Amino acid sequence: MTHGLCDGLSLITARHCKRAFLDQVVPKDDLAEVFLAAGHAPSSRNTQMWQVTVVTGGTLKALVDALCEAFDRGDPPRPDCAGRPASLDEAVERRAEQAVTGVLSAKGHTVWDRAAARAHLRDNLRFYGAPTALVCDLPRNAVPGTFLELGLFLQNIMLALVARGLGSCPQFSVAGYGDVLRAHLGIPPDRLVVCTMAVGYADETAPVNRFVPRRAGLEEYVQWRE
Repeated sequence: MTHGLCDGLSLITARHCKRAFLDQVVPKDDLAEVFLAAGHAPSSRNTQMWQVTVVTGGTLKALVDALCEAFDRGDPPRPDCAGRPASLDEAVERRAEQAVTGVLSAKGHTVWDRAAARAHLRDNLRFYGAPTALVCDLPRNAVPGTFLELGLFLQNIMLALVARGLGSCPQFSVAGYGDVLRAHLGIPPDRLVVCTMAVGYADETAPVNRFVPRRAGLEEYVQWRE
């Protein structure tokens, strides 16, 4: 029992965002098993209101081209929902800045290099070269609890991918181009595009994949009451 618990904890701590992928197709059967397992995430009265569109092959290439074209034109992102509060407290903002700095540094750039930062954003719209992209959506009348349920489902997906030897990177920025995603994938207007996810076999030789941001310590978010 203890051994199983330790294995589960190791799986959780092994997960972190991958931003460079091998040119290797992810088997559809593996993804199907991941989704079936992830579907055991809790939801209110077992409603399971999440939907996932899996994008690969020629459809993914066309989607990436369209996303990059919109970005290169300077089209502003218009997400269907907010990804974070308008303002962050000092500790949270510091962690966010350290994460951005760490990713750019792992790619050989500095946070002050605007061209590099923009190139990184564009790479995000390419799903970092991953062979598979997931687009996740919810009903337009979704409430905070519905987003919580989707988060539980997505965490299950990411952990199951690790168990299958795969890497992933959840992405909010791509959801800012919901009109492009809808046009190419047929997502109806009564659905909110919440996020996307790059999925594939991680290129572990890429320095960016070796960057793991420092996580907050227990004292920063746990209160003990005895």
